[in-house]
Amino acid sequence: MKTNSQTKLATEKLFPLCLKLAIPTALAQAVMVLYAIVDRMFIGHIPLIGSLAIAGVGVAAPITTFISSFAVLIGLGGSPLMAMKAGHGEKEQAEQILGNSLSLLLLVSAIITPLFFFLKEPLLLTFGASQATFIYANEYTTYYLLGTPFALLSAGLNSFVINQGRAKTGMISVLAGAVVNIILDPIFIYTFGLGCKGAAIATVISQFVSTLITFWALLGKNAPLKLRLMKPDFKIAKKIFVYGLSPFIIISTDSLLLIMLNTSLQKYSINNTGDILITAATIIQSYHLLVMNPLGGITGGCQAIISYNYGAGLTERVKKGILCVEALSFTYTAIIFSLTYICGDSFVALFTSDREIQIITLKYMKIFTSMIMLLAFQYTNVDCFTAMGQIKYSLPLSLFRKSLFLIALVILPPIFSAESAFFAEPICDLLAGIVSSTVMFRCLPKILKKRETLDLQL
Repeated sequence: MKTNSQTKLATEKLFPLCLKLAIPTALAQAVMVLYAIVDRMFIGHIPLIGSLAIAGVGVAAPITTFISSFAVLIGLGGSPLMAMKAGHGEKEQAEQILGNSLSLLLLVSAIITPLFFFLKEPLLLTFGASQATFIYANEYTTYYLLGTPFALLSAGLNSFVINQGRAKTGMISVLAGAVVNIILDPIFIYTFGLGCKGAAIATVISQFVSTLITFWALLGKNAPLKLRLMKPDFKIAKKIFVYGLSPFIIISTDSLLLIMLNTSLQKYSINNTGDILITAATIIQSYHLLVMNPLGGITGGCQAIISYNYGAGLTERVKKGILCVEALSFTYTAIIFSLTYICGDSFVALFTSDREIQIITLKYMKIFTSMIMLLAFQYTNVDCFTAMGQIKYSLPLSLFRKSLFLIALVILPPIFSAESAFFAEPICDLLAGIVSSTVMFRCLPKILKKRETLDLQL
């Protein structure tokens, strides 16, 4: 039996429905990234050591990003599958996917937590930590790793709440954790004098709060699909990993690209400016995460519409839904592009009062985000292909953009300067946006025609 929230996915007017799902999910994603950004804001203003400490946290970012990518692998792999099965009327199979995803999240956290504890010090040195910044990177990473299970469960299971058509509940879960983090950060960092470790402890507690609310949402009487811990089923796990591979690559390779960016800035800098450039890059990455995570929330929140209607065989509704998502995404990125020039300096000032760093950061932040409007199409096309189970398109498109970024990072700094690394992002945004839109335009009609003539193939 379909619940009211599921029925709306197939019957409500599309644009209002997209807004209803996209806005709370985008806000949830913005709030989620505030965990890292708020930490960096408070850390950057620690007297005497703020600039070095924020560079250290930036060096630790690849590890925290890579950990979160496993929540994406399972959450964004399992939740579209669950939604398609629900749309096809297979409630029991949908609940099996949900239960297996919980088991996989627990299993992965049990494996990667001790692994990163063992490897963290050599990894941080490899990722660009200098003698001056290593202590701060190590402190933050050590305490953050203690909360790995909560980081995975809160983010991973939240995707299943959203893909049941309950985006507002998903937003509340993330918002509650962020509020706790904002309250605890200054207490632990300044009042208790814990510095970077205090920021990490505050984040762990906040993620625990989000986890509790997410469990409540999936176990409560109003949940369309009930959460139960299940023994992992290999066939279901394989499907989850296959469907989650594309977004996993997007997030996990961000770690590799952060490493490449930081090491390039350190290696090719002149006059000992490496730590300054890494500080600037950390602030720019914070801004990029803050504006791009909501874009992922728009496209990810609307996946429920695409997946459910694709599962139900409502192909015309799928086509119109994709157009609505593209319009929302492009409008959002156009606004962000304008705000970067209007109030980018105010954002930078939240992280540092050093005028030299502010000027350098603002200059390269404008370059870094110059092609952000075309990136809207890349996000929409990849997530909509994933929502329809078309991994053969979404995965290569994800790899293509990341490969472009990596190639640019390898080529530009040795030929020009360390600062030229900041041009890698707009180059790959431009090319990836054009290529993904071309693929969507050519392939979508064939995908929908096949769905009209064949039963759901998963």
